[in-house]
Amino acid sequence: MNISKRSFVAGLALLAVANTPAFAQDYPSKSIEIIVPSSAGGSTDTTARIFAEVAESKYEGFKFVINNINGSGGQKGFEAIARADADGYTMGLVFTPQLVAHVAAGRASYTLDSFHIIGNTADDPEIVVVPKDSAIKSLADLAEAGKGGDLTVAVNGIGSDDFLAAKAFEKLAGVTFNLLPTKGSTEQKAAILGGHVDASFMNLSQMEAQHKAGDATIISILTDTRNDLVPEVETGVEGGYDVQMRATRGFVTPAGVPAEIQAQLDGIFADVMADPAFQEKAKASSIYLLNMNSADYTAYLQKLQAETQEVFDAAPW
Repeated sequence: MNISKRSFVAGLALLAVANTPAFAQDYPSKSIEIIVPSSAGGSTDTTARIFAEVAESKYEGFKFVINNINGSGGQKGFEAIARADADGYTMGLVFTPQLVAHVAAGRASYTLDSFHIIGNTADDPEIVVVPKDSAIKSLADLAEAGKGGDLTVAVNGIGSDDFLAAKAFEKLAGVTFNLLPTKGSTEQKAAILGGHVDASFMNLSQMEAQHKAGDATIISILTDTRNDLVPEVETGVEGGYDVQMRATRGFVTPAGVPAEIQAQLDGIFADVMADPAFQEKAKASSIYLLNMNSADYTAYLQKLQAETQEVFDAAPW
């Protein structure tokens, strides 16, 4: 092959590389979709929108579009993320324990290996809340009232953190609730504020403001220590029922995104998490940040999946 032919072939090879998604210099050429596996207006959706807003302000040329795909306790959204093209134009904000609960129950078409785990953003403690005029003031009251078997208790879907916490409490208290699976925190709030249910297991961010305003009453926070945001609320341990649960929310991409592009997305995540504007906006929206990098969050999810599998195997749902 003469020099001119070799130069022509080399030029074609460079052109081919330059037109692949892996050529990070040309990335992004369009908006990046963030799939949120829940409805608009909830804590997960708010977290994603604040992230997108701050990321766009810091990175010229990057635009993010939120796509809410709710249903089946997040499963529809999780599966949409997993099957998306691994080209760097789809991210997802997943949440636990639903992400691993669907795997444990054998319903998911994905596994943890279907994703690249970017990192965790938030930690949201589980609470038990009742209508403001309720005679139930503690977990002991809830257990006593539940002995009749006629208490209606709302949870955010089967296999959610709310569901698992409620089932754990039922077991410890020796009671059975009429569990009402809802489509999300908005529906749970309406049920509590309207007095349509006796209690609800949900997350602190979803009811902190209503509790402080006196529109509802948080009777327990299901952690091992009290929370500075609601220091007057006793823990489950203090209330005599060692039920501990929390929700996490982390960013992922489909597995297989080109390394150069994945590195950019990982870097944007780390940069936004460290940004004071993001931290202030999260605080104002009652989003409790818990920064975990890829390795730490991956290890957390693997451990959580093993624990959830044990729960499911003992009492399938």
